[in-house]
Amino acid sequence: MKYKDYYKTLGLARGASDEDVKKAYRRLARKYHPDVSTEKDAEEQFKEIAEAYETLKDPQKRAAYDGLGAHRSGAQFRPPPDWFDRFHVHGGGDIGGVDLADLFASFGGFGGMGRTGGTRGFQGFGGRGRRAAPRRGEDLEARVELGLEDAARGTEATLSVGAQQVRVRIPRGTTDGQRLRLRGKGGLGAGGGPTGDLFLTVALRPHPRFRAEGHDLRIDVPLAPWEAALGAAVEIPTLDARVTLKIPPGSKSGQHLRLAGLGLPKPAGGAGDLYAVLSIALPTTLSARERALYEQLRDASPFDPRAHLA
Repeated sequence: MKYKDYYKTLGLARGASDEDVKKAYRRLARKYHPDVSTEKDAEEQFKEIAEAYETLKDPQKRAAYDGLGAHRSGAQFRPPPDWFDRFHVHGGGDIGGVDLADLFASFGGFGGMGRTGGTRGFQGFGGRGRRAAPRRGEDLEARVELGLEDAARGTEATLSVGAQQVRVRIPRGTTDGQRLRLRGKGGLGAGGGPTGDLFLTVALRPHPRFRAEGHDLRIDVPLAPWEAALGAAVEIPTLDARVTLKIPPGSKSGQHLRLAGLGLPKPAGGAGDLYAVLSIALPTTLSARERALYEQLRDASPFDPRAHLA
């Protein structure tokens, strides 16, 4: 069996802490991940890094690895005579064809390994070892925050997922809370297995003007008392431009006016609606002329807003 120095692979001393192991793996994985790395032989380097981490991150596997002793990388070696008994591994015969990675990948939680002649990747140590079956990479979860304009137009974002940087494309019209499945952007497979998927949850940042409800948008539109009473044409913003909104006479606070098709675009075509939510705004200070006009209106109008309370 050829020895692999997993500590050297991660750039660590043998007494490194568990946290040091994690930090080293994350740092090296970011550097050598095939999706983002420009380093030569990045894919092979990443496999070596992942193999070392899979053993050293597990306390039982790490203890068994340390029990093998220290050797020169690539040197032929045999585990100490009592190693199989100490770690409940059956075998110890011809192990020349066994790869160190297969040995530790097959432990499956220790104890259950050689008692039945091996698990998953092995059939005991009496014959030649064989590689474990290809395994699909794990699916990953991530969250991305977007501005409303980016959600409307579509955008690209770079995310830190696990120990890697992933570039993702967000389609136009993505809504708050939507969960996107990005195939092949998850964890790397083992033994030639396919890459897993990345599930991305979208969160829209608060907007100073609009509130998103699915593909519909709402915007607060304050009106002067005379605009609400007499009707008016007022200019309001949308995501793309400014439009003129017609205010009907006798409009009330809380009333919703619908502007069809001016909300967020929908992936299959079309768009949601924009709703103008009306409110009545009063001036905070009055000139003498304004006060006089309000007093004339008060004296002339029979309108009683509290008639229903009589």
